[in-house]
Amino acid sequence: MKQLEKVILEKGRVLNDEVLKVDSFINHQVDPEVIEQITDYFVEQFKDTKIDKVLTIETSGLPIAYSVALRLGVKMVFAKKSKSQIVDDNVYVEEVRSFTRGTVSNVTVAKTYINKDERILIVDDFLAMGNAAIGLINLCEQGGAKCVGFCAAIEKSFQGGRKLIEARGVRVASAAIVKAFVNGKPVFLEE
Repeated sequence: MKQLEKVILEKGRVLNDEVLKVDSFINHQVDPEVIEQITDYFVEQFKDTKIDKVLTIETSGLPIAYSVALRLGVKMVFAKKSKSQIVDDNVYVEEVRSFTRGTVSNVTVAKTYINKDERILIVDDFLAMGNAAIGLINLCEQGGAKCVGFCAAIEKSFQGGRKLIEARGVRVASAAIVKAFVNGKPVFLEE
């Protein structure tokens, strides 16, 4: 998606060989126009797929997932990274390592929000090593649901996450695919 690539080049910052900072338009301050462009792309990619629900993980995937769910006319649910006092033990739990934070969290979704035979589209801001994606796919499977696709606003293809997801039989759609960082700039994969 050329529009997103342009915004990444203009406003994104490469922090090191593995980290791209996009906090000025996706995951801290949110640019609604950028989110709408990403949403248009994802909805087009899955227009012929029956989807019952959109799933993401808190926090940065929320604006995109919400926009996609709204456009599809379905509910959105998000996996929580920490347990609150108002959530009971009737949850699906999966251990997920955060690439960016370098931490491991037990992410949860209440069992009432992932149901048998639902067709779930997972949406997130980044795809790097695939840890969050695999954790969310596992949550779907715990509930007897089927993950029909994984959407990432930005994929860092050099970190291998796509292969793990596709090995699970899940289709991947990424709005922008970074194949490398060269001289402090992202280089995009041509489609």
